[in-house]
Amino acid sequence: MIFRFSLILFALLCLVSPAIGQTKLTQKSFEQYERYQEKSLDKRRIKHEELQPLIEKLERHPAFEVNTVGYSIEGRSLSLISIGRGETDVFMWSQMHGNEPTATQSIFDVINWFKSPDFKEEKRAILAKLRIHFLPMLNPDGAEVFQRRNTLGVDINRDALRLASPESQVLKRVRDSLNAEFGFNLHDQQIYYNAKRSENPATITFLAPAYNYEKDINTTRADAMKVIVYLNRLVQEHIPGKVGKWNDDFEPRAFGDNVQKWGTSTILIESGGRLGDPEKQYIRKLNFLCFVGAFESLAKKSFTKMPLSEYEAIPQNDFKLFDLKITNLTYLIQGKPYVLDLGIMRQERDDEDHRYFHFEGRIADQGDLSTYYGYQTFDATGYTAVAPKVTYNTTQAENGMLFLVNDEELLNKGVAYVRADGVNPETRFTKSPLHIVPRKFELPPFSLKVGMNPTFFLKKDGKLTHAVINGFLLELPNPDYSNFGNALIIR
Repeated sequence: MIFRFSLILFALLCLVSPAIGQTKLTQKSFEQYERYQEKSLDKRRIKHEELQPLIEKLERHPAFEVNTVGYSIEGRSLSLISIGRGETDVFMWSQMHGNEPTATQSIFDVINWFKSPDFKEEKRAILAKLRIHFLPMLNPDGAEVFQRRNTLGVDINRDALRLASPESQVLKRVRDSLNAEFGFNLHDQQIYYNAKRSENPATITFLAPAYNYEKDINTTRADAMKVIVYLNRLVQEHIPGKVGKWNDDFEPRAFGDNVQKWGTSTILIESGGRLGDPEKQYIRKLNFLCFVGAFESLAKKSFTKMPLSEYEAIPQNDFKLFDLKITNLTYLIQGKPYVLDLGIMRQERDDEDHRYFHFEGRIADQGDLSTYYGYQTFDATGYTAVAPKVTYNTTQAENGMLFLVNDEELLNKGVAYVRADGVNPETRFTKSPLHIVPRKFELPPFSLKVGMNPTFFLKKDGKLTHAVINGFLLELPNPDYSNFGNALIIR
């Protein structure tokens, strides 16, 4: 009887606990998010020049103070945007890696939230207690070409000691001048991280970085952990089970670890992956929720009531996700059948201006992948991998994009490659589900190997049932293209 009561109590706590974090302010702000979303920043590949009109408007807004605090190697300005008159300083910096922009977008969303007429009393109470400082896009040169490192080739997040880069020097100088009680280190992580031993992606990942090799927990780090517990409760309501925690091994060169060491309670927030959200716009909304929730909790000091045990209970990040996982696939070698799993990833490839991208699929792993997971998983028991065919076909262009005239008919015949002439030499992909190749192109002998582009067909009971084109799975005879990215133009 006692055991049964304990189970019931545990179940009730599991149901009730996440709701403790939600407040009217966070709930309503999340529901009304579209009012505050900065619509001009609707893609991940944002550049410094796109932020400047937004920052210039803030220079004329009476509630904000804007200061140029330095310049990048290539001369792009670094701006510190401040609001509030409270005694507790909160410092948030984003995009120290140029290809990690999600939180930069969210910063301008929450700035719009502050500018809006909504929640006047709640915001007045927050700004009476806090002075909030935003340093968006710390690495604008990296953002210009959508790369992690800066123009010097340095990872700014490993430059906290040497301070070789001007961007690193700015971050250190601003941190020291503010001596903020709380700091938010805002990043993106690869979409292939999952919550450990779970098929769930780590859509949001937190960390209160260690400040020494022993991973001691002093008051500064404990406060960061408590803030994370509160934020975890907030986001769990929207992405249950899809929150992870970074490994807290001490990295003596990292800014997060050192900012913690220098006395600022530091909260790392990483934006990961979510099915159907390639531009991370829903994850951007979750960041916005974290920001609003953090400000309210810090102003009210409600985070101090959070138990550290909940921080420890957040599962570690793992790296065991694929875009597509195909299990139990029969693969013939010299006529003999073998059964294996395939793990397929789709890498983003930028255009020359680094504003748009296309996908290039590759087999990331194969064999026994029973301990791995997929955003999409297909059980291929009873299915055999079949070599694709190549043929000739006519093509047509629409809005500068190449399409094939009868692609679906060709797919159902097992064709995945089409020879064509007159293709724009600058075009590297097609929205058609068939690869475009030169007239003299010949298919190599069929094989499945790690690193190769996954393009083949599945056959069952003597009939073609599915096509895998550039790592995208299409069901035959009537493919659904809604989640299809692109095929490639191969030269």
